[in-house]
Amino acid sequence: MYPASTTKIMTAILTLENCALDETITVSYDTVMSIPDGYSSASLQVGETLTVEQLLELLLVHSANDAANCLAQYVGGSIESFVSMMNAKAHELGLSQTHFTNSFGMHDDNHYTTAEDLATIMRYCIKNDDFRKLSGKASCAIPATNKHAARRYSSTNELILPNNRNYYSYLTCGKTGYTSQAGDCLVSCSYKDNLELVCVVLGGKTVNGVSTRFTNTKTLFEYGYDNFSIKPLLNENDVVTNIDVKNGTKDTKNLDLLANGQLDALVDNSLALDNLEFQVTLKEDIKAPIEVGDVLGYASYTVDGIEYKIDLAASHLVEQSKLAYYVIDALVVIFLLILIYFVLLRKKKCRFYEFKGF
Repeated sequence: MYPASTTKIMTAILTLENCALDETITVSYDTVMSIPDGYSSASLQVGETLTVEQLLELLLVHSANDAANCLAQYVGGSIESFVSMMNAKAHELGLSQTHFTNSFGMHDDNHYTTAEDLATIMRYCIKNDDFRKLSGKASCAIPATNKHAARRYSSTNELILPNNRNYYSYLTCGKTGYTSQAGDCLVSCSYKDNLELVCVVLGGKTVNGVSTRFTNTKTLFEYGYDNFSIKPLLNENDVVTNIDVKNGTKDTKNLDLLANGQLDALVDNSLALDNLEFQVTLKEDIKAPIEVGDVLGYASYTVDGIEYKIDLAASHLVEQSKLAYYVIDALVVIFLLILIYFVLLRKKKCRFYEFKGF
């Protein structure tokens, strides 16, 4: 499907990974004049100087396409080179169904993606604190520059505007998009009850004066929070399994293996955790001595196709049995006795043959 201006999350993250926020950029003629009529802009002026941070605010809050091209030209050396960087990053993220032809989402039949791929890009982007901050702004204020008076814009994302009827208090960040071919689009992120969700809506439309990209996003987020939770599969120091340690003393060889921390998983609220099966994988040749807390293997659960692992640690000290030393000493003594026997036997045979020769 067509991503429209949700494309700008890729433009933003590449900028953040290649620039400092306080770097300054001077707007070129090409970045301004290459924006088609009907596409939003911040009316950037040729020769105008802004910081990277200001341009990112215009990009993510106001969805300014001239800001996108300005950043693209600065980061890539040319807009064409920047688009190559976008496609390289998509490949790096394993996105086989995404291809970009421009920096801001102008319609092109070869500029496409999927909801899943956009979700992957967003999950990658929100690892960056500056991206979270900038794409979570309800408004931005750009002070007067050398070419333009002060500007102020509200976010195009109605879910983040406190006084809007579509306001969603759990939303943390997001980016809208629209073209006639793409419809209403929104990639967003929310946080509630220790659970962070990413939602992608593409191809939305307006119903009774409200875009379905907003209503559907809220519905999907609430479905996620109503039906799924982060729950502990294991608590720290839970006994997971028990083993007998080779060469351990009688009083210490029986050893509990404990969860080395808390193991959390995203689970369906209807799932009975007590019925979940797990697998234990132990290190080879576990034997005494063992110290408290030594990691001897791991436990793994599979929930909805996702594997969750946690290390297993020794609950107590396992001392090495002295019997083992006695057995080893005895074997050494026996070996030496056998060796001496054969040496003496050999010498006896040698003397016998020498005597027979006379």
